Amino acid sequence: MDLNRSQLIGNVTRDPEFRTTATGQNVCTFGVATNMQWTDQQGQKQQRAEFHNIVAWGKLAEICHQYLGKGRRVFVEGRLQTREWEAQDGAKKNRTEIVAENMIMLDRAPAGQSPVTGHPSTSFGAGQSPAGSTEPVVEPLPQSPMEKGVGDQEIRVEDIPF
Repeated sequence: MDLNRSQLIGNVTRDPEFRTTATGQNVCTFGVATNMQWTDQQGQKQQRAEFHNIVAWGKLAEICHQYLGKGRRVFVEGRLQTREWEAQDGAKKNRTEIVAENMIMLDRAPAGQSPVTGHPSTSFGAGQSPAGSTEPVVEPLPQSPMEKGVGDQEIRVEDIPF
């Protein structure tokens, strides 16, 4: 039995690039950086970043393009794949990528960015949109019960429905 599985938690290094192939499939590419920290023999803290190329296809590609942006914290799960091609100068090239099968956003959109697109947002008020715009109006997300202080209440075993 073989296993080709990769799981990463890191930060998006560049805004996702979205395109549609000649066959009509959606594809989105972006980078994720993971950091490693350790203490060397002299007791000094060391740090190193590893950079990963991510490729998402189909509906996941659309979601990554819509919701991810540079700096966002993300969990990506998928498989390793190496592509090989010949460059214009005749040199053989290869690139190892993670073909994403699952993605989970681990943070909220940074201040000044739309929670839906991850890109800078403009406020037009409730239900308003700029004249001639085809962009959907993005309403701010409601606060979760935890943010409103409800999380300070004691949870009893009897209150759990399962």
